[in-house]
Amino acid sequence: MKWTEVSIQTTHEAADMVANIFHDLGSSGVVIEDPELVNSYLRSGRWDYSDIPVEINTEIVVVKAYLPADEHLDDKLGLFEEKIQELVSYGINKGTGITKCREIMEEDWASSWKEFFHPIKVGERIVIKPSWEDYVSMDGDLVIELDPGMAFGTGTHHTTAMCCRVLEEVVQPGHVVFDVGTGSGILAVAAAKLGASHVEAADYDTVAVRVAKENVVINNVQNLVQVVQSDLFAGITTGQADVIIANIIADIVIKLLGDIPIRLKDDGVFIASGIITERLSDVTTAMLTQNLVIDKVIEEGGWVAIVARKGGI
Repeated sequence: MKWTEVSIQTTHEAADMVANIFHDLGSSGVVIEDPELVNSYLRSGRWDYSDIPVEINTEIVVVKAYLPADEHLDDKLGLFEEKIQELVSYGINKGTGITKCREIMEEDWASSWKEFFHPIKVGERIVIKPSWEDYVSMDGDLVIELDPGMAFGTGTHHTTAMCCRVLEEVVQPGHVVFDVGTGSGILAVAAAKLGASHVEAADYDTVAVRVAKENVVINNVQNLVQVVQSDLFAGITTGQADVIIANIIADIVIKLLGDIPIRLKDDGVFIASGIITERLSDVTTAMLTQNLVIDKVIEEGGWVAIVARKGGI
């Protein structure tokens, strides 16, 4: 089958929003080439050797997506340009916006993105390891084997990494955890490995549900983690959780907030992420209307994670 690789030069601020646009157009895979992220890995000291050069120009991020080369392609490309201009109208810096297209065969791209995904320690203990790579664990490491496939989430993005670090702080043995919008299942698996006794992971996307179930099995936590196809809390059967995670986008987090007071235990913790800094005030205002108390806000790379609890605790 023939596919078209569509790439656009953009900014750190817009990269994930561009990726979401591609996803909405039906892309079967998205690659984000972030030179700043590569440099941070090179300087982290976690690699003994690398022949990857340090990038000098870190302002340009390239987002690539793969669309079927069929009769609908031109319409999708036109819609893509419209959506990019909408970002501009919202005050988002799209960068140069230079877009390129090239036709490729499926076997050329199906595995090529894997060269950008390597083991990474995202917290004090949690290590995200691609299932196809080797990693020698250190004392205390909690290694999560991951094959994201076409589901969102490799653990390298700021939002996922921030959530992992908060989970390390708040998850206690025996906790019940809800992961709403689980994607590839990273956070659900992390919660189980941190000691949660029961985790319910939900996603509306059927591909994400399939991939998350596979990653749960890969990590041997299928007795602790249940993955369901669900619109937010609709398919989650357990009444209340000690920890609720929603690493989605601001608008969906706001939509979810009405159910948090009845779904979160009185001493529970709500972790919300996937929120760009420009939407922070919208989300915190909505949280306060639900009588949630904000413990802290973490900001990284233009994204925020919010840790909240019920009021009066």
